[in-house]
Amino acid sequence: MQQGYRYALTAPMGGKFHAEFRPGLTPPDLLTLGVFAGKYMTDCRHEFPESWFEEARLAPAARDPLLNYFGVDASQPLSVWRARGWIHPDDPRGWFQWYCRYFLGRRMPGEDERQVVRWKAMRRHIAQIRHHCEPCDPWCRRRQRQALLHWAYDSRIL
Repeated sequence: MQQGYRYALTAPMGGKFHAEFRPGLTPPDLLTLGVFAGKYMTDCRHEFPESWFEEARLAPAARDPLLNYFGVDASQPLSVWRARGWIHPDDPRGWFQWYCRYFLGRRMPGEDERQVVRWKAMRRHIAQIRHHCEPCDPWCRRRQRQALLHWAYDSRIL
C-alpha cells in the first residue's frame, strides 16, 4: 500500500509518549489478541520487529472477523476513514499504522497531537460499556469492546 516511505525514529521504542497518551496495549499485544480481522499488517511486516508477529492472529487471505479477540467485526472500511478525513498521507492505513510507528519512535508534531485527541475520544465507549454491562462480563457489547481494542484500550478488564 505504501512504498518508499521513510521516517526517522527520534524517541525510544515504547517510550517518551505524549503526556496524555497512555495506551493500555502495545502493537504486539494487539496483534496477538486479534484486531482488524487479521488483515491489517499482512503486507508490511518487514517494517516492524519480527517479534511483533510471533503470536499475531493474521488472516492468510481475506479478512476474518473470527480472528478478532471478541470474534466480531468492529471495523469501518478504509474508504469511510478517507471520506471523513481521518487519514494522514504519511499513514494511509490510519490510526493503528500511526500507533505502530509512534510506538517504534517516530514523532510527527501536529499529527501526533491530532491522533492523541482521536484516541482520547474513544473513551466515550468505556462509559457506555460500564453503563450497560455488568462488571466482569467481558462479552457484553462485544463489538464496542473490539473497537476499543483496536484503539489500544484493554476492554477485557472493564
